[in-house]
Amino acid sequence: MPALEIDRLSKSYGSLRALDALSFTVHAGEIFGFVGSNGAGKSTTMRIALGVLAADSGEVRWDGAPLGFDGRRRVGYMPEERGLYPKMKVGDQLVYLARLHGLDPAAARASMEHWTEKLGVAGRRGDEVQKLSLGNQQRVQLAAALVHDPTILVLDEPFSGLDPVAVDVMSAVLRERADAGAPVLFSSHQLDLVERLCDRVGIIRAGSMVASGTVEELRATSAPRWLVDAPTAPETWLSAAPGARVVSRAGSRTVVEVPSSPDAEQSVLRAALAAGPVHEFTRQRASLSELFRHVVSQSETPDAAPSAPPAGSPAGVTTTSAASLSKGPLA
Repeated sequence: MPALEIDRLSKSYGSLRALDALSFTVHAGEIFGFVGSNGAGKSTTMRIALGVLAADSGEVRWDGAPLGFDGRRRVGYMPEERGLYPKMKVGDQLVYLARLHGLDPAAARASMEHWTEKLGVAGRRGDEVQKLSLGNQQRVQLAAALVHDPTILVLDEPFSGLDPVAVDVMSAVLRERADAGAPVLFSSHQLDLVERLCDRVGIIRAGSMVASGTVEELRATSAPRWLVDAPTAPETWLSAAPGARVVSRAGSRTVVEVPSSPDAEQSVLRAALAAGPVHEFTRQRASLSELFRHVVSQSETPDAAPSAPPAGSPAGVTTTSAASLSKGPLA
């Protein structure tokens, strides 16, 4: 199946290394969440993919071939900064943009009507963009990315400024486009939304990919955590479980991190039971926000030694050693 490939992109601005041999793939029919701290290189990557910026090295490919001018006409792009004409009316603007992509007048108008209806701004077709709320401007910006029926979607912070209803509408649209076969690449700081919506996630720092995979695969790379609900204080029994440590505690409920080794969690349970009753013993699933903080904080340790991916990491997960991530400033 065709795929959008980002292959070893590098980009520098003077001494600032914005991208450092960045590589990842977004498959047809897949929603790929692209996350990272401010300045990590997300927008730079997207602008290179769209031809707005030129890479120093590396290549962007679609279906195995370099993504050139003709291919980019099939991309629906939503920039983080709004790229609309503020004094132009919504309907006229969307028709104009559709015509620029080669649609005939009737098809352009029909597409404008479809997407403004779908995104809940049909009643604002005759209004200037500058007179819309920020949320409605964001809906119109998405309509502008979709109005020419693109093959690929690249969206930079598409959920910024949206209320929960608008988030649900936009999420449904992205899922529909992916289900129709389009690769969907989007960046967002709303990690709970990324976790819920995306098929795979890539975490970028300082222009390099720190880790990528499904959320479940990323979870499998971190040390297991277990909730122990027991009235006996963990200080009285945790020493009997080698390698385990307390992550948090609230009343009788203690979250314990255990080594990624056979029987490690059972040693915690046996130790707790030896000290008294245990009312609950449950595996805790790390959220994407916790995974993100863990991965980024690891890669920010300048003296960390190079390491292989954690034992038991799924084949679908890619990780980069902390030592290699410590080079270069944030991009």
